[in-house]
Amino acid sequence: MTHVKIPMPDGKTLRAHIWLPEDALEHPVPALLEYLPYRKNDFTAIRDSARHPYFAGHGYASIRVDIRGSGDSDGILLDEYLKQEQDDALSVIDWICDQPWSTGRVGMFGKSWGGFNSLQVAAREHPALQAIMTLCSTDDRYQDDVHYRGGNILASDMLWWASTMFTYNARPQDPAVVGDTWRDNWLERVTDTPPFAIEWLSHQRRDDYWKHGSINEDYSKVSIPVFAVGGWQDAYTDAIFRMMEHLPNAKGLIGPWAHEYPEVATPEPTIGFLQEAIRFFDHWLKDTDTGMYDEPKFQAWIQEPEKPRVTYDVRPGRWIGMDHWPSNDVTSEKWYPSGQALSKESHEETILIPSVQEHGFYAGTFCPFGQPGDLPADQRLENGKAVVFTSKPLQEDVDYFGEPVFHARLSADADNAMVVVRLMDKAPTGESTLISWGMLNLNHYKSHEHPEALVPGDIYDVKVKLDSLGQKLTKGHRLEVAIAPTYWTKAWPSPTPVNLTLYTDEKTYLDLPVRQPNKRDQDVRVFDIAETAPIIERDVIRQEERSLDIVHAPIDSTWQIIDYSDEGSRKLKHNGIEHGSINKNVYTIKENDPLSATAECFWELTVGRDTWQTKVKTYSKMTSDQNNFYLRHTITAYENDQEVASNQWKNTIPRDFN
Repeated sequence: MTHVKIPMPDGKTLRAHIWLPEDALEHPVPALLEYLPYRKNDFTAIRDSARHPYFAGHGYASIRVDIRGSGDSDGILLDEYLKQEQDDALSVIDWICDQPWSTGRVGMFGKSWGGFNSLQVAAREHPALQAIMTLCSTDDRYQDDVHYRGGNILASDMLWWASTMFTYNARPQDPAVVGDTWRDNWLERVTDTPPFAIEWLSHQRRDDYWKHGSINEDYSKVSIPVFAVGGWQDAYTDAIFRMMEHLPNAKGLIGPWAHEYPEVATPEPTIGFLQEAIRFFDHWLKDTDTGMYDEPKFQAWIQEPEKPRVTYDVRPGRWIGMDHWPSNDVTSEKWYPSGQALSKESHEETILIPSVQEHGFYAGTFCPFGQPGDLPADQRLENGKAVVFTSKPLQEDVDYFGEPVFHARLSADADNAMVVVRLMDKAPTGESTLISWGMLNLNHYKSHEHPEALVPGDIYDVKVKLDSLGQKLTKGHRLEVAIAPTYWTKAWPSPTPVNLTLYTDEKTYLDLPVRQPNKRDQDVRVFDIAETAPIIERDVIRQEERSLDIVHAPIDSTWQIIDYSDEGSRKLKHNGIEHGSINKNVYTIKENDPLSATAECFWELTVGRDTWQTKVKTYSKMTSDQNNFYLRHTITAYENDQEVASNQWKNTIPRDFN
């Protein structure tokens, strides 16, 4: 069923595609809901065709809904994860329960946005929602999303993601579906949908804005079964460890993957993930013992050492299993920095860590989607711009699994500063592979809710949480730790150049989680080969193109990343819709000048059919001075190459310990 209308209590209408088993009216079935702003008719139509018919073929009503303000649904989309979004989802579930093909038992699933709102809706405790599957998502919107990390503004992603949604939200409804009202709604979306970055940048600390939609505020609200899935290349993997610890009915799976579904993700090995989804939902929505809970509740891929590449096709390794997190099989291993060494014994020393603004250009994409060039390059290109400590060659193989933490005693020569820590695997032949990293806004060292100015020269004891990892290091490899007060483009620079002083003693150390094998490793799932439903047919109008350039202009002392991604243009044969996208992002900084930092995002999106063609072009820019951030957004919409609407925003937002 296509373009199904789902009425909301306020008179608005959401629209959905629904795939049903052939005999669902005679034999009602449970329902699976995916609830997204990414347009069922075009942008996600290809991926929807792989999954939803598969679920229907295995005895589920599979439902794909455009949330309010997106696709063919009514309204405009004012921000991420609003209460209105959750309220609408509860109304959708009510509607599902009233359908003749429904048993009244509902599951939700989704990746990224759909994974977020699956958790958030679960916390609203609708009695019909009995299990969720959340991929590449988080329990904490401030700690683990594209806005802030460690209290620092994510320069590479906050503006980019805001510009992405700024453009996505401005695409029109389909006149063949909604009729003549499409144009009025489109013009309203173009001129009245706010750029999300304005709101995000107005909340630089973890206030009530971020607590909303963060289920870690009250884990007890999510008592239903949760299947939490992610990958080591994804930006959201830490949340799986927290959910395994705090949600009573959580099951976890971490592979080597980027921000994608595991049946199609890179790098290999992919798995038969749709089969795993069926096993999970059959257990909880059909009361069928699928054997899923005879296996370890938490399974993860331990990666073998690999030399650094910006793209991996395969990550060799092995699956491990455990039933609880934290695990008794994981113990702490302390490494102390001093001089240029990393050792098991502490030595007192005072080490200056200078400010180098171009540190971070080879760090890779914050949240890789599996595009070529997303991953960090050889860290020898970065290590001359930080202070690096290196261990002696390891004497035996070691598995690291969990969250590294760097404990540091340090001071800063400014009242606003950050610290960044990189952890690397240094091969016997010299290559340096980034395996984890973390950063902390030092003004947040006590609290992300109540930051405070540093006193220059005062000594502080801080903890820097690094990304969780599942990594084997083999005999002869060495650990490297790099420390710096800058990390462009991951972190927006402090307002002045900052020098840190590190005091190495027993209170300055890296705490690494070392894992020993256990007998449950023998019980891990031998995953099936990946299956999907047949993918819908489409014609390629324009081929995809991707480039990523790091440009150093030594005469001007300027560094730039120019990230260009043309996702191509295609025509879907089943509905005749043509759609395409082009995105370019430029990040610029000058040596020794943190106030030169500039982020710019350009988008062009097209949607059309035959003689009806639309295009949206946007430009977003972020800069700063000592006291303020400056945002600029412009948007222009075209119908059949004629401009029909435009708008612009200019905003000044005070710096708040950032």
